Amino acid sequence: MPPAHDPKDSSKNQHHHRVFPASGAGHLDTRIRRFLYRPGRLAERYVQPGNRVLDFGCGPGFFTREFAKRVGDTGTVIAVDLQEEMLRILEERMEEEGLMHRVRTHRCAPDAIGLSPELDGTVDMAFAIFVIHEVPDPRNVFGEIASLLAPGGRLFYAEPPAVVPEKEFRVYLREAEDAGLAVLERRSFFVNRAAILGKNASDLP
Repeated sequence: MPPAHDPKDSSKNQHHHRVFPASGAGHLDTRIRRFLYRPGRLAERYVQPGNRVLDFGCGPGFFTREFAKRVGDTGTVIAVDLQEEMLRILEERMEEEGLMHRVRTHRCAPDAIGLSPELDGTVDMAFAIFVIHEVPDPRNVFGEIASLLAPGGRLFYAEPPAVVPEKEFRVYLREAEDAGLAVLERRSFFVNRAAILGKNASDLP
């Protein structure tokens, strides 16, 4: 079992899990996963045409594809991943489907997103699905997402319960709050833990 989270050093991920390797990318985009997670429905619920969307931890583009379809030609999806191989797979798939002109890829560092400050305050919807548990410094990443969000912007954050138990998920939510985000709603995403977060005081219920 990982060591207990120490609030005196909460900026570092005491639970830090391994990064899912690009060699297993084929397991992330399957018919059964599409049936279970319904990425198209997720996009329809949270993404509007013309939006700028951040897909942090995009992997081979399982969710990116549907976000790109939804934003239309006037929107953009910023697909961010640590592994160059994941981004290469994503780019090939988006090119094949005629969606690459709506997608911008970016390779991040292990503990930082590292997008240009010019993008601060411009992201309408951000997604961090099954990835924060792999990040060495969750608070830093949540802080970057908070900076990137436009007024009224949202973050959809989810973790798999088989990997991230409830106690650990609550730790990550506290990290998000410490980084300037507010938890607006707790919800389920299929069988996974999820939450909707925003950064403005006016977003609070």
